Amino acid sequence: MNTSLIAFAVGLIASLSLTVPVRQLALRTGMVDHPGPRKVHVQPMPLLGGLAIYSGVLIALLVSMDGPALREVIGIYAGATLVAAVGILDDRGLLHHQIKLFGAMPAAAVILIVSGIRAQVFSAIWPGSLAVWADTALTLVWVVGITASFSILDHMDGLCAGVAAMASLFFAIFALESGQLLVSTMAAAVLGAAAGFLRWNFKPAKIFMGDGGAMFLGFLMATLALKLRPVMSGGHNAAWLIPIFILGATIFDTTLISISRSRRGFLPFTTPGKDHTAHRLSNIFVSQRTAVLLMYALGAFFGLLALAISHLPARPAYTVAAIAGLGVLGAVALLERAPYEQQTHKK
Repeated sequence: MNTSLIAFAVGLIASLSLTVPVRQLALRTGMVDHPGPRKVHVQPMPLLGGLAIYSGVLIALLVSMDGPALREVIGIYAGATLVAAVGILDDRGLLHHQIKLFGAMPAAAVILIVSGIRAQVFSAIWPGSLAVWADTALTLVWVVGITASFSILDHMDGLCAGVAAMASLFFAIFALESGQLLVSTMAAAVLGAAAGFLRWNFKPAKIFMGDGGAMFLGFLMATLALKLRPVMSGGHNAAWLIPIFILGATIFDTTLISISRSRRGFLPFTTPGKDHTAHRLSNIFVSQRTAVLLMYALGAFFGLLALAISHLPARPAYTVAAIAGLGVLGAVALLERAPYEQQTHKK
């Protein structure tokens, strides 16, 4: 607990403090996001905020961890650094946007797999080499999917950082319950760094995290999910549901735009637009702040569901998960009827 508190405090202070000079650096180097038809801001905004989050998490982990745990974190940070660097280059306009999805994200996933971090879903059901290969493939899909989902989630002041902070809180809670010091410390560091950045990013934002920050947070969320080994009261094999629920807010948003854009003939991850969950909620409530706070509440709701599932026997746990899945599809259908700005061309 003390280690996690130290990581949170250091991450919070470091990110809060470093965002100011990083903002000045972005302005001096011309790293700004200009207004556009698919943007919600009306004046140029400094990018590079992800550099403050990246540094805040790194400093927190270096201060609070040592020995084998720190060496494992360094391996994880290799993949995190790759996606953050590629994201910053994309923010600068130096890379084609598809390099992120088809190059950097799979490469970062491979780094995790080589480091010995992979899903253990199929292996828990039927041990064997085939299950290992299936888990390896699942790891690749999971890391790319979650990293990409956070990349496209960063479209409104305070949204991506706040959703990541909420998920990190629940990762830390589960990790503390199961005695996973590395996971709880890393989650606490991310929680602190994201919260510190929110001081400057919540509406009206003074800086954006950019794709470098969003991809960095997404990669760490995917990694925490793979590392988490939650304690289930019934001792059953439904533990794989917990990370999915913890990341329920961003998974819901990705599900919505994937269904919506595919139905309209667009590619979900490569076609930008104002058709995300927060955009639609903002149109309904005529308030971006309300939309962002509702996304925080959605993250908290899914996190609490995860806690409830962890204390249920197997059959009720899967029943709750099935009901939640149906609820997600129902909510997607309702939000599809909400007003939003539709794309007019394919990309």
